[in-house]
Amino acid sequence: MLERKVITEIEEWYRLKNKKALLLTGARQVGKTTAVREFAKRNYAHFVEINFVKHPTAIQAFEHDLDTRTIVTNLSAMGFGPFVEGKTLIFFDEIQECPKARTAIKFLVEEQKYDYIESGSLLGINYKPVPSFPVGYEEEIKMYPLDFEEFLWAKGVADDIISLLRKSCQKEEALPDFIHGQMGMYYRQYLIIGGMPDAVQTYIDNPDLNAVARVHHSILTTYRADITNYAGKDQQLVKRVFDAIPSELGKQDKRFILANLEKGASLRKYEDPTQWLIDAGIAYYSFNTTAFSLPFAATENRRLYKLYMVDTGLLSSVLLKGNLFDVLNGNLSINEGALTENYIACVLSGKNIPLHYFDKKSRQELDFIIEEKNKITIIEVKSGDSYKKHPSLDAAMEAYPEIINRAIVFSPYNVTHRNGILYLPLYLASFL
Repeated sequence: MLERKVITEIEEWYRLKNKKALLLTGARQVGKTTAVREFAKRNYAHFVEINFVKHPTAIQAFEHDLDTRTIVTNLSAMGFGPFVEGKTLIFFDEIQECPKARTAIKFLVEEQKYDYIESGSLLGINYKPVPSFPVGYEEEIKMYPLDFEEFLWAKGVADDIISLLRKSCQKEEALPDFIHGQMGMYYRQYLIIGGMPDAVQTYIDNPDLNAVARVHHSILTTYRADITNYAGKDQQLVKRVFDAIPSELGKQDKRFILANLEKGASLRKYEDPTQWLIDAGIAYYSFNTTAFSLPFAATENRRLYKLYMVDTGLLSSVLLKGNLFDVLNGNLSINEGALTENYIACVLSGKNIPLHYFDKKSRQELDFIIEEKNKITIIEVKSGDSYKKHPSLDAAMEAYPEIINRAIVFSPYNVTHRNGILYLPLYLASFL
């Protein structure tokens, strides 16, 4: 069982009085069902799991009255239970397959007899019609793949070492050389394996990267199947965008160019298919802004953007193929920018930070700019020896000193400071 941070978030919900239903969302195969099962094992005497894909007959329990008594009676008749008031968690998994169950949440929560968690693919939750949404009766938590810290937990790294990493990031102090080298090795493993639970568990059980690659292939195949099942008339366009993300990230500027998909491609044609991937949790937008000011949303140019994949391991499986050994041994020259930048994008997205990059007439580009303390923090991502060469960052610091909170450069090297810039090793990004 992989330890997940989301369980702590769910336990915070559990301690609330008069709590709403919990809606656990996230891309497919990030571990939602497993997390709920583990949470229930720790906190409830009784757990009733109803998966509407595995047990489609359960949909019939919601065909008539939507009060607790009727629904529980129907589910009991189907063999689900036991239902003990005040001691039971009812888990509606794959709830997108039963829109009426989503509607019923309002009435079930009002009666306060049981606790409820809903989960399912973001694809169906966002795109299947619901007769009446339970507005005000749900609390949402979004789940992501394992971050680097969770990966270290899975590897069995001691708590005191992880505490040292956190202290190093917070105090901006260099780590001992041995620990720095060891964490660099784990980081390179994480680049290849990523944070999808099945991939991580496969590697922990048997460090065979070919087996991990098969897991990645299976997940990517599932995503393409979901596009076919849910994207309707746009499915071919969605697949075209999805399949192009690795190659577009592999370019020097990493900007997603629609003209590379087909001659004469337009934003009007591809905006909805691309948004479909964002809504599904499979990809992340990073929008361009040419104005170095807050709020970013007021000045972003939504016609210029980058697209990142939800998991760097999945990206690695497409980009690296036979070059895994080179990456494990520190040779990140192969698609280095794509992997490291995607990794930082996943870290920021996992902290619910909107992604933006600064690009002024293609002459001054900053990888990421985020809001901190009502100012702008610049994040640059470097994977080679020239990590202290960053003319765009230098120019921004000279031009906008009053609005910059801090400037951070992530690289393979240890913590250091120079000319007002904080240099952090890439593996510390999760501890920001």
